[in-house]
Amino acid sequence: MTLANQKDKLWDGRFTEATDAFVESFTASVNFDHILADYDIEGSMAHARMLSKADIISAPDLATMLAGLSEIRQEISQGQFQWSVQLEDVHMNIEAALTARIGELGKVLHTGRSRNDQIATDLRLYLREQIDLIIGKIKQLLTGILDLAETHTQTIMPGFTHLQIAQPIVFGHHLMAWYAMLARDAERLIECRKRVNCMPLGSAALAGTSFPIDRAYTAELLGFQSIADNSLDAVSDRDFVIEFSACASMLMMHLSRWSEEMILWTSPQFDFIELPDRFCTGSSIMPQKKNPDVPELVRGKSARVFGSLLSLLTLMKGQPLAYNKDNQEDKEPLFDTVQTVMACLTAFADMVPNIIPKKENMLRAASTGYATATDLADYLVRKGLAFRDAHAIVGRLVATGINEHKDLAELSLEQLQAESDLIQEDVYQFLDIHGSVASRSHPGGTAPDTVRHAINRARGLLTKNG
Repeated sequence: MTLANQKDKLWDGRFTEATDAFVESFTASVNFDHILADYDIEGSMAHARMLSKADIISAPDLATMLAGLSEIRQEISQGQFQWSVQLEDVHMNIEAALTARIGELGKVLHTGRSRNDQIATDLRLYLREQIDLIIGKIKQLLTGILDLAETHTQTIMPGFTHLQIAQPIVFGHHLMAWYAMLARDAERLIECRKRVNCMPLGSAALAGTSFPIDRAYTAELLGFQSIADNSLDAVSDRDFVIEFSACASMLMMHLSRWSEEMILWTSPQFDFIELPDRFCTGSSIMPQKKNPDVPELVRGKSARVFGSLLSLLTLMKGQPLAYNKDNQEDKEPLFDTVQTVMACLTAFADMVPNIIPKKENMLRAASTGYATATDLADYLVRKGLAFRDAHAIVGRLVATGINEHKDLAELSLEQLQAESDLIQEDVYQFLDIHGSVASRSHPGGTAPDTVRHAINRARGLLTKNG
């Protein structure tokens, strides 16, 4: 066994030998939890102010603590702080640096708290801020979608089910489906943030503290809306991390679906859209290639976010109350999820508004595949026929069109009437794809005026909600 360099730990009073060097490295988290340094110092400053208010430390001691913490914060922000694996984590590193700077008073700062409630508080401060940043990026993307949709309320394209041409729609309507998914993602994150914004500090290790602390005051200083009701739960709860990861997974699932559509649409088989060159790459061997790498990578990155969610669920499923060292493993999946989501949203916020639709190709595709078959069935229903009978008639007419390589609108009136004498000359206005799109003017429909109304309403709500 190799012993670590002899250096007093802040907790080593009951130990008789130094920590094994491998164990020291294996159990340390400072290599990744240093990301929480600013939040840790923010929480420590609030805790110090509370200790002063409760007459646990003096006003001069408070001033000395705050000055020391401010100096350490500046060193960290400037990249001048020396992190030590021997000090295990972000908390111990900062506390040791404070003690070295202001003397024995630095050790007093930990009065009335534990690393258990300290890390839970740091995580909530971190995640609260990251959720705000993610929501801000979502709103940027939502605005870009609205801007693009507004210019394409009359750009006709085929709508699909089973990836088969189903009915004609406008491109703006399809974009607004993306908007709807993303708007739900923002709503979920807003709700998640409410549960993140609950302060565990004051729970100490698991049972609270005997010092006369003022948790409400600390919560006010840190901007928390509430304080955790149960100290056992407060230090061991990671529901808020898991809930955020679930919200992030839903978001990434949506981005992945959009990516799949963009990948298909840029292929020669569809050729519906073009992505700006800056979001694509070429091939090392095939000079003609323009690969949609950004959508492909976003589609792939959804897997790592899903994996982080599963990792966190598995991490927590077997833990007894209260805090366990297992919880050290919650940070890397969380940090990776935050970084991945922000990167993907940043790419989409620039890429999506710059999609270039190929209107002629979209229109041509919508004019094939018998996309107005349902309109013909609806026409017969309005003439008094039961829908199932109308469905059968139109199915036979589609078969005729397939045999003659003609769309429904290209069949003669005689051919149409051969299946039903209810069909008259006026039928062709219903077989026209522009008429088909315009007829769906109810709320939620694809008619251009309806889509414009949906865009205006969405823009108003987005502005209202900041």
